[in-house]
Amino acid sequence: MARQKVTFRNDQGIELAGLLETPADRSEVRSYALFAHCFTCGKDIAAASRIARALTKFGIAVFRFDFTGLGNSDGDFGNTNFSSNVDDLLAAYKMMERDFAAPQLLVGHSLGGAAVLSAADRMPLVKAISTIGSPATADHVQHLFHCSMQDLEDNGKAEVSIGLRKFTIQKQLIDDLKQHADTDHIARLRRPLMVFHSPIDKIVPVAEAAKIFIAAKHPKSYISLDDADHLLINAKDAEFVAQTLAVWADRYIDELSSEKAVSTEDLADRATTLESKTPHALNEGEVLVTEKDRKFLRGLFTADHAQLSDEPTSYGGSNLGPTPYDLLLMALGSCTSMTIRMYANHKKLALDDVKIRLNHERIHSDDCSDCEGLTGKIEKITREIELKGDLTEAQRKRLIEIADRCPVHLSLENDLVVRTHEVPWAEA
Repeated sequence: MARQKVTFRNDQGIELAGLLETPADRSEVRSYALFAHCFTCGKDIAAASRIARALTKFGIAVFRFDFTGLGNSDGDFGNTNFSSNVDDLLAAYKMMERDFAAPQLLVGHSLGGAAVLSAADRMPLVKAISTIGSPATADHVQHLFHCSMQDLEDNGKAEVSIGLRKFTIQKQLIDDLKQHADTDHIARLRRPLMVFHSPIDKIVPVAEAAKIFIAAKHPKSYISLDDADHLLINAKDAEFVAQTLAVWADRYIDELSSEKAVSTEDLADRATTLESKTPHALNEGEVLVTEKDRKFLRGLFTADHAQLSDEPTSYGGSNLGPTPYDLLLMALGSCTSMTIRMYANHKKLALDDVKIRLNHERIHSDDCSDCEGLTGKIEKITREIELKGDLTEAQRKRLIEIADRCPVHLSLENDLVVRTHEVPWAEA
């Protein structure tokens, strides 16, 4: 294993200190992970260092750092809060993306877990997330300051004892924690999640793990740490977490390629070449799909347009185009948006803009409260619609109802029939 000290600055210009641990041979690095430590701890806490060392055995390079005012990082801990921790995490992510490679695995221990859950939606290249002994929301840690609340109210600051150390905190920390009391962001992760928690954790009750798991969408997993303590003092517990985490994450992360990444210019050239070869013997309403390689890359054509479809590199593709399911969601989303816009224009509604976000998952019918009458594994598409404009509640409700009239939506929910037959090969 190799270690490299790394310093970087957050958005406030404060220098933060971190440590990147990699396999001894850097060519063996398969992917990168970003680790967030527990509240008032530091990057060198035993659990963090042991898990990082163990992950390097699986080719995962791990970066961990001290939050502002802790360990070797500059700044005053008394002036920090949960939001500033999240901002520090984002600064670390940007540094890794710039100087090494964007982390695909995000790991948080204790309050660090709550921080990664809050930060993940601003880390687009993260592929998988894990929490270890973490609260569902940041406001959970308020109980640590119960005895100091009066001082905080009277003086705006107080000295508190956490573990064997004393810290000065500001009232703004409490105020900030109160702003992070719901789990809505967990439901919007849209990334695989692994939750580790001990049923006998005395610092963060296992009920917090249940809140995370219930709020999260699939794919999600839970691993009980049995008789482990909150800080994973026993080295075997940390080793178990790392081994399980590495095997689980391997399903989702992409291996780093030694080949030059495809640039925007390369993709533009590829699209131009594809466009020049667009078949013109297609009738309106017809679509042609051709092979562009012997793996997953496909050319998609209509009479007037061309598009690529592919699979992610983690599935053996080149990631040069949307996946088939991405295209399915795009079809439903674009149809939904068009349908809403046409209705709003017809009714002269003050709709300034509309955004549609969709997600596809396979779930068990028992996990779907509005799938009455369906049993076993089912296909579920979640569609979130944002409407911008000076609209009444009645108008908003009507536009959401209109979304369900989208022709593609109706086709998907009707008794759709697909007939397949072979025809003689025709040269383009």
